[in-house]
Amino acid sequence: MTHQTDEVLFTRRGGIGLITMNRPQALNSLTLDMCLAMRAQLRDWADDGNVGAVVIEGAGEKGFCAGGDIRALHDSGKEGTPYALEFYANEYRLNNLIAHYPKPYVALMDGITMGGGVGVSVHGSHRVLTDRTVFAMPETGIGLIPDVGGSYFLPRLPDEAGMFLGLTGERLKAGDALDLQVGTHYVPGDLETVKEALATADYGNDPRRTVTAVLDAHAGAVPDVRLRVHRPAIVRHFARESVEAIVQSLQNDGGDWAVAQAEAMRTKSPISMKVAFRQIREGARLDVSDCFRLEYRLVSRVMEGHDFYEGVRAVIIEKDNAPKWKPAKLEDVSDAEVDAYFAPLGPRELDLEAG
Repeated sequence: MTHQTDEVLFTRRGGIGLITMNRPQALNSLTLDMCLAMRAQLRDWADDGNVGAVVIEGAGEKGFCAGGDIRALHDSGKEGTPYALEFYANEYRLNNLIAHYPKPYVALMDGITMGGGVGVSVHGSHRVLTDRTVFAMPETGIGLIPDVGGSYFLPRLPDEAGMFLGLTGERLKAGDALDLQVGTHYVPGDLETVKEALATADYGNDPRRTVTAVLDAHAGAVPDVRLRVHRPAIVRHFARESVEAIVQSLQNDGGDWAVAQAEAMRTKSPISMKVAFRQIREGARLDVSDCFRLEYRLVSRVMEGHDFYEGVRAVIIEKDNAPKWKPAKLEDVSDAEVDAYFAPLGPRELDLEAG
């Protein structure tokens, strides 16, 4: 059975099930229908003895998947329609299925991989980086939080890199993404040969080992690793006890790189950064499913607030890049405001198995 829509295509190719996110004009940004279709197809393929592995790619040359369809979420929240929260609930259900998928799940992260694109890649067993990979979690810049399981994978990256990525929105190319364990393989050049090798592989008794062997055979030498020189500084500054302490530490450092990170953070939503800080710290102690449940609480409160709509206005709609955050400064965000984001939702809590 296929659950195909124009926005996402499903193909059986030899021993693989191939998912192609098919909105190249929107950098393959996810819609609710795409999330529903992908989850249904993945469930079917999990039970299909002819499918040894699943491979996911994005159509076009620019983006694997740039995120969720932010404008649609903005408009839904403004109008009070149920679409936005239905999208988040079903996106997280899809992400959770990927995180627990019983077969190898290979994400070809070719091009822009941000937000929702991270959710459909980083939880997979195999994550392929290319010369065109640009990986980022830029949500705090539009008044959101690093969701799609960011609570789980960010605190598990080495050397406080997750806190650094979540607060600054730093963009990684393939070398740094591989070095920080975001990806598992770097494959230069044409991915068609990789897909063909996966399609014709013998999955036998150990499909994961088979996929690893195919990707190892096509992997290239690790490209430039730009951030490695800054890893000690990332640990020193981003292991602090609060966002304010991180910014102060970076500022006190005085070096060009550290000051640039502090300046980048000053452009982000103060409430988003403080919620993200606590989210990443708490996520280190939670399993992946509990992280998705937590994030659903957080985005439910984000959609009731101010900064998401202001961030989307400033960055995506009017593009003046001059958001007026409320509160405007980190020190004006109270602990009570942050606590409110984490409060239980009661009967509205996310059921990951629904649907």
